[in-house]
Amino acid sequence: MSLNALLLLVPVSLALAHLLHAPPLWVFVTSALAIVPLAGWIRRATEQMARLAGPAVGGLLNVTFGNVAELIIALFVLTAGHTDVVKAQITGSIVGNSLLGLGLGILAGTWGREKQVFRREHAGLLSSLLILSVIALLLPALFDYTERRTPAAGRHVLDERLSLGVSVVLIFVYLANLGYTLLTHRDVFALDEGDDAKPAGPPWPWSKALGVLVGATAVISVEAEQVSGALEAAAGRLGLSMFFLGIIVLAVVGNAAEYISAVYFARRGRMGLVVTITVGSTIQVALFTAPLLVLISWAIGHPMDLVFANPLELIAIAGAAFSVDSIAQDGETTWFEGVLLLAVYALLGLAFFYLRATSP
Repeated sequence: MSLNALLLLVPVSLALAHLLHAPPLWVFVTSALAIVPLAGWIRRATEQMARLAGPAVGGLLNVTFGNVAELIIALFVLTAGHTDVVKAQITGSIVGNSLLGLGLGILAGTWGREKQVFRREHAGLLSSLLILSVIALLLPALFDYTERRTPAAGRHVLDERLSLGVSVVLIFVYLANLGYTLLTHRDVFALDEGDDAKPAGPPWPWSKALGVLVGATAVISVEAEQVSGALEAAAGRLGLSMFFLGIIVLAVVGNAAEYISAVYFARRGRMGLVVTITVGSTIQVALFTAPLLVLISWAIGHPMDLVFANPLELIAIAGAAFSVDSIAQDGETTWFEGVLLLAVYALLGLAFFYLRATSP
């Protein structure tokens, strides 16, 4: 079945939510599934605009709109006041992209082949940025732990201020990385000829690409609002915690189009592009999306810190970074490494599932 068939769920979800006033679980499921193909169309429109704009501007467009679906979902959940769910979604995206997305890509690309290779320089830079992200995301939680003797209200204010400072630094590093890879050292980090992600077929006109981008983004906003509105009731109906829905379901929904792209390009032997899509998206979540959400949370009056109170979230982020770093070392990969990444994700998923009784 074509992924575009899920677009039929757009009118279905709207009818369920606004005409039939269906149970929240139905609205949640149909709206979440409708986001998946819409995210794919955003990626397609962005690639077409990048094709017309040239390498530097095109690269900037790709990294800017690469996680827009996930950002929109998180924004609506944040405005609903579910900051813990937003932080769980951040963790789930980092873990999902680097373990599930990369694992699926490696397994699909090396199945029936002895191995596939990619450029170690690019993978090494991504791995280094991921390790920096882990340090930055661990810092607020460790600071909160060391300040346990401080009254809760005062400690919470300190956590928010530290998270705000960390967010500013992370965004600065992200922008510096864009300049480094897209401008000053573009030739060093350019993908090989076979790994270039140029879309097939004739280029779209600017008007079509922009229209698809704006239209898909607008519809995703409507669907994301329905998802956030039905989130709490759906969690209760399913017997799952909102934490689990955030760290697994919302994270997968927001990134499913990238997982599918990773498998598609992996089957065509373009492993360098697979690493760029999956690990690059992880970097964008950690260095840009998460800190941007912190800044936005202050602007809308729902301040969010970067204190991941659940130790398992911190272990998951660190484990994902370690797994990616171990694979990036030699510039080649086999199907068994894909199995290992998927196994780590499955183990973490089981642990997150059984946390439902104690999570918020």
